[in-house]
Amino acid sequence: MIALDKKYNYLYHFGRYLSMMRQAFGRPEKLAMYWKETMRQTNDIGVGSLIIVCLISIFIGAVAAVQFAYQLDGQLIPRYYIGYIVRDLAIIELSPTITCLVLAGKVGSNMTAEIGGMRQKEHIDAMEVMGVNTAAYLVRPKMIGALIAIPLLVTFSAFVAIIGGYIASVPTGLITDDEYIQGLRSFFAPYNVFMMYVKAFVFAYILTTVSCYQGYFVEGGSIELGQASTRAVVFSDILILLADYLIAVLLTG
Repeated sequence: MIALDKKYNYLYHFGRYLSMMRQAFGRPEKLAMYWKETMRQTNDIGVGSLIIVCLISIFIGAVAAVQFAYQLDGQLIPRYYIGYIVRDLAIIELSPTITCLVLAGKVGSNMTAEIGGMRQKEHIDAMEVMGVNTAAYLVRPKMIGALIAIPLLVTFSAFVAIIGGYIASVPTGLITDDEYIQGLRSFFAPYNVFMMYVKAFVFAYILTTVSCYQGYFVEGGSIELGQASTRAVVFSDILILLADYLIAVLLTG
């Protein structure tokens, strides 16, 4: 009964999450060891996710261009607005949000499985016996790697989405090359890029720490590890969408 209460007691999990994060920001034992692990995580997250981000982004831009062209059919709005809408939609919303939702499934579940496997095989217990701050060593490099790689992936995603919009609209005759370029150059607000990076950093922090928490405190066998990976993706996606709404309210209000 107590185990069930803990399982569904979100205040209990929130307090344990804060305790893990306090330990994760503790003083490192050996900087060289942390540096090597951080670079490995940055490479795994960034380079390892480049292809899937590229595929998703190019279709995001293409669908946005085609659907907005459909909405403009028979309207008095200039056609060059297609480029304008694709650019701002990719920068403000689609690239940071969709990219991080996908990465929560790809990167987040992998983090949960990696740390959870170490917990089940008692590697974490052995490291703690040797005096290693396991929360710091296992969580911090992943978090820093994500905070470095994911904003870069989001930037790349926005760029590729704009290219996708061009490919879907210009060669197919929906709009001319000059009109699309005119739309990209119209009404540009640098503040939108700032919003994109705020979302990217917040979402990267959420999907990393939530996934690490689920793996760090996993109990049981392979079934429980699979459930922890599922929870990591579900909770990360929910919190990313909630944070997306709150950031939109705070930064556009």
